[in-house]
Amino acid sequence: MRILHTADWHFGRQLEGRDRRVEQAAFVEEICRIAEERQVDLVLIAGDVYDSVNPPAWAEELFYEAVERLSGGGRRGVVVIAGNHDQPERVRAAAPLAAKHGIVLLGLPKEAPLQPEEPVSASDRVQIVQGGPSWLELAVPGCEHHAVILALPYPSESRLKELLSESFTQEEMQLAFSDRIGKLLNELSVHFREDTVNLVMSHLFVMGGAETESERPIQIGGAMTVSTQAFPENADYVALGHLHRLQKLREKPLVRYSGSPLCYSFSEAGQSKAVVLVEVEPGQEVREEILYLTSGRPLARWKATEGIEQVERWLAEGRDAGAWIDLEIHVSDVIDPAEFQRLRKLSDDFIKIQRVVVREDSEESEELEAQAKLTELTPDQLFRRFYERKRGAQPDDRLVAMFQRLLLESEAGREEEA
Repeated sequence: MRILHTADWHFGRQLEGRDRRVEQAAFVEEICRIAEERQVDLVLIAGDVYDSVNPPAWAEELFYEAVERLSGGGRRGVVVIAGNHDQPERVRAAAPLAAKHGIVLLGLPKEAPLQPEEPVSASDRVQIVQGGPSWLELAVPGCEHHAVILALPYPSESRLKELLSESFTQEEMQLAFSDRIGKLLNELSVHFREDTVNLVMSHLFVMGGAETESERPIQIGGAMTVSTQAFPENADYVALGHLHRLQKLREKPLVRYSGSPLCYSFSEAGQSKAVVLVEVEPGQEVREEILYLTSGRPLARWKATEGIEQVERWLAEGRDAGAWIDLEIHVSDVIDPAEFQRLRKLSDDFIKIQRVVVREDSEESEELEAQAKLTELTPDQLFRRFYERKRGAQPDDRLVAMFQRLLLESEAGREEEA
């Protein structure tokens, strides 16, 4: 059985106010093409299909289009679970229609897959053979073996409807949560058989995973962290969502994050995005292949230490063509507003422009020397210098006397408070 693992689509997400829908639509085209060209039997989408609980209408339309195309008219299995960004009810809302196409939509942990009212009789369509809370057995056309999937949407305490944290320390909470998830998966693993392809999918933070800035935390100080030992030993493959970096956490069973299909923050600059193709046969070694994506625009960080001229030179050279750019530009003084506007217009690819004022060593030493001299002046002298700089004239004696009186009153008040 050929299984395609993907997660963290985050449809509707922006990059510093820039719309990503063109890139996200291009990803849908790419993953559908991969599914056809590589003759995929089953697609696992491990949570966070949307970026918020209330996504824009176009994001929902794009998601429904994607899963309908991936199903191939019911010839290919598609299983989707909700992540921490998703509203469970929204993810599973179309389940009655989706089930007719062999598409499984699960919003909450312990939720059973919805099966068509009339059993599918055609042999060329996906069928849910059996299922219950958080698990299902799928028969896929052309595959000799069925797939048993333990599907666990984002299992927070509220979504599990279980209280785990009462009077616990952070460390106790982490152990309790990991232990609960381990026990739940272990109980469900009784459905695994030697003649089936045995899969686990969930949306979790697993111990040892590398984070990026684009993930909103689902744990507090590690309290919602799960050990890699929580997954059943007799699973063939564990498909995870939540972390946006492609990474493998365990060999047996094979535990992996597919990562997000697009870079969603500049902390992911330079990362390659991918989906994971896994070939599984009961009793055989799991074979995996990383399929790198080309549909998303890369992110690049520029540090122009030589000023605007260096930025203009890089643009003329075509550096990081097609990328969204986070620009840090070093200047010796504040940039004139007109010059800053001209800099912005040099490229539509600039997402952020940060100015860093860097003074020459001689200027810095002169400034430090001036500051040192100021410390030698009395409060009266400092006031006279300040007044002269602001008003262009020396203050009269009456104003200086008023300043002295206010200063004495302020010092007396501080002494009383002490």
